[in-house]
Order: sequence, then C-alpha cells, then structure tokens
Amino acid sequence: MAFSIQRFVGMLATGLAEIIPVIVGGSANAGQIPALGPAGTLDPTMMPPGVAADVKTCTASEALAGPCLVNLYSNAGTITARNADGSTQGKAADGYVLAAVASGAQAQVFLSSGIVPGFTGLTPGDAFLSATTPGAVAATGAASAGQTFQKVGKVLDANTLQFTRGEPVARN
Repeated sequence: MAFSIQRFVGMLATGLAEIIPVIVGGSANAGQIPALGPAGTLDPTMMPPGVAADVKTCTASEALAGPCLVNLYSNAGTITARNADGSTQGKAADGYVLAAVASGAQAQVFLSSGIVPGFTGLTPGDAFLSATTPGAVAATGAASAGQTFQKVGKVLDANTLQFTRGEPVARN
C-alpha cells in the first residue's frame, strides 16, 4: 500500500521551501510539524510520557504475526522481542504487536493493557496464552508440565482482545 505525506510551502530564514512533516518523534525531530502515519494515527514516539501507550521499540528475533502476543527477553544484554509461547517456560506474554514484523526488523511492543483488534476466530470470555500456537490467544490455558499458564485478558468478540498481562505460572 502506497503511503504519502502531504507537503506544504513554508517561509524559512533563507526563503520559501517545501516542508515535509515527520511521522516519528524524538529529539532529532524537535520543532518539526507532525504527520499522521500509515494507520492514520500519531506515532507513539510523538507523545510525552504518561500520555501515549507504553511502547518498547526493539529488534524482533523471529517473525511476528500482527497482531500477536510477544515475549521480551535479554539477547546478549539487549532487550529483544519474540513470540510469547505457552508450550514452554520462559516465554510469557509481556505485551503485543499490532502489525507483522520481520525477523531482524524493529517491533513496536505495546506493554500496557489495551484493546487489540485484528485477531480472528477468538471465543468471547477469558483469554490465555496459547500452549499450541506461539503468539496466539486461547480460550483455555496451558495444563501440562513444562508449559506456561498465563491469563492475558478477555476476548470481547471474535476479533478483539482486551489485553491485560497476567502473572505467568510455570506448570510442573
């Protein structure tokens, strides 16, 4: 899908110039005019702390389907994202991504509770980390030894999860 940013002409110290708004915040873009990103929203980096969602941008160590539940772990001292996985221990859901992310690319992992649209085939009711499909949501939690049982919120309809990170429990 093509994405273009509207541009405009503005007066600079040297005269008239084309101005291109930015879609990502940060100190390097201080004083710039913001633009809505491809999703039609402001990037979380445009917002001050306490206003935007709690987001950690980090490298994905494997492909992440969007949306999916994500585990953050230390990879040689660097926080890295991978699919949360209830079939094993040590890969509890810490947050979620909204869009697909390729292995090695930067992932925006949402860490706070929130509405996560875009799933398919969910069953309304309590939601748990799947013990069969990495990154997925299930209607029941893990039950076997060596797995991780974790409530991850409530399914509101077949496509929407209200994510709330539950405390992971290692099954023995």
